[in-house]
Amino acid sequence: MDFYNQVYELVKLIPLGKVTTYGEIARAMNRPHSSRAVGYALHSNPMPMIIPCHRVVNRFGELSKGFKFGGMNAQKNLLQNEGVIVENGKVDLDRYMFFFF
Repeated sequence: MDFYNQVYELVKLIPLGKVTTYGEIARAMNRPHSSRAVGYALHSNPMPMIIPCHRVVNRFGELSKGFKFGGMNAQKNLLQNEGVIVENGKVDLDRYMFFFF
């Protein structure tokens, strides 16, 4: 399975109401220095309704300013519809973080 498809399969595992980071996905793939490549993969997401890339934030819990599927407000709305509180463009990772291991 290629890198992008591995990313997509992991993102599908993030539960409703949770988020993870680009770095956590990279670590789960045993590619800890590939968080930027994870971001590129998500920006190319072929099925945003099936692969919930809106559940991926940066290491500080910040939403993506370049969220491809409608911008940061769209990402915020999608997360809030799942019960995730977003304040000042940021998610509380202590509360909502999903770890693969």
